[in-house]
Amino acid sequence: MSIVGLAAPGGSGDPGDGLDAPSGGTGESGDVLDELRANLGERLLDDPASLAAYAVDSSRAQPEGLPIAVVRATSTGDVSTALAWAHARGIRVSVRGAGTGLSGGAVAYAGGLVVSLEAMDRIVSIDADNRLADVEAGVVTADLDAATHAHGLFFPPDPASAQWSTIGGNIATNAGGLRCVAHGVTTDVVAALEVVLADGRIMRTGARTRKNTTGYDLTSLFCGSEGTLGVITAATVRLKPVPPGQPRTFRASFDDIEDAGRAVTAIVSGPAAPEVLELIDARSVEIIEAFHPSGLPSPGAAMLVGQTVGLTAPDTAEAITAICRAHGAVETEVSDSDSLLEARRLANPALTAQGLRVSCDVGVPVSQLATVFRGIGELAQRHGRRIAIVAHAGDGNLHPTVEAGDSPAEYAAAELVIDDITHLALSLGGTISGEHGIGSVKRHELPWQQDAVALDVQRAIKAALDPRGILTPGRAI
Repeated sequence: MSIVGLAAPGGSGDPGDGLDAPSGGTGESGDVLDELRANLGERLLDDPASLAAYAVDSSRAQPEGLPIAVVRATSTGDVSTALAWAHARGIRVSVRGAGTGLSGGAVAYAGGLVVSLEAMDRIVSIDADNRLADVEAGVVTADLDAATHAHGLFFPPDPASAQWSTIGGNIATNAGGLRCVAHGVTTDVVAALEVVLADGRIMRTGARTRKNTTGYDLTSLFCGSEGTLGVITAATVRLKPVPPGQPRTFRASFDDIEDAGRAVTAIVSGPAAPEVLELIDARSVEIIEAFHPSGLPSPGAAMLVGQTVGLTAPDTAEAITAICRAHGAVETEVSDSDSLLEARRLANPALTAQGLRVSCDVGVPVSQLATVFRGIGELAQRHGRRIAIVAHAGDGNLHPTVEAGDSPAEYAAAELVIDDITHLALSLGGTISGEHGIGSVKRHELPWQQDAVALDVQRAIKAALDPRGILTPGRAI
């Protein structure tokens, strides 16, 4: 990651199913790649090791074969060149940043082209007066947050993968994170975008102003579009001032996870507003401690951990722990250490290291947390499988993970449990995804939440912007 001068970034059929693409390794593809190699040089990778490394993301989705090549772009021009080439030939394109996605959206297509934005990692400018930052898509989330702190500002989106995930990927999936309960999701801080369309044209959306009602809101259209409408290469994002005073973290342990859910509802509906409010169940604590021992106390059933900020942080933390005790917490703690939140951030790598990759990303109204926890417990008993739960509890976003053995049959059985959890969330007025996106892993669930007209409208938008269906086909919509 680098920081450079003070300048804004540079300036029929189901289209979701895409087209047939060439297949085969570098020996068969040498001729077709000559033009692209002439334009991109060493930024075009087609050696077997690179093809294998860029074929997967962090999800449980697996590619059906290797891509024809990888474009490791260093500029918007590189991306434009790559897409114009792929568009002319009907070659399918997958887009990736750091490869931390959990929904299978960045997995390569057999014989397709991978466009990687990880090398586009410049923080172009930080405009403290207007609380804006201009960044390329490959900037790591935590790097941007750290750079803005020198100006007394911070970048609000805070996914658990902030140390690895990139801004472009966050925007493409409309990522959430730990601070969502106070600051919203990624789309809430995106002011403008630079996007390369499927045919290689470069488009800029949005403005640097606080208010902008000019034309359609194309910026929001591309937030959460998962690489299906265009490739986001740069963004102007909004920052916030660092709250004054010393933050406080808090912990409340419960012997009943439903009590923890009721406590969250009481906290969120009351005047004591946390910046972070997370839930970790007892099984997840056990797995996190085995992965990276940190002295995290084991609750009977679940614990709430969170943080308060601002000059009233100590009083707010005490008020929140009092609410927790009133709703059944057996132990509470307030401190000025970030260790509890750091332990929460380890949940996904810890679960993955344990081999627990069959997870989901559902959301429910906060008032339904106790009910969904009870329902997940009943599903665990019915299927005879342990289910670990971590959650951005303050906004009702849950990440249940089903334990399964390392075999196709075990995975298939666990996927059935995930489907049941998703149906449960929907029955409570929830959603099939709160922040990870749909990708390939959850695409079969779309008709469970969206009606046929909504799906048709999205496909029509896709067809208008990507008529040849080359951009991330068969995913997201």
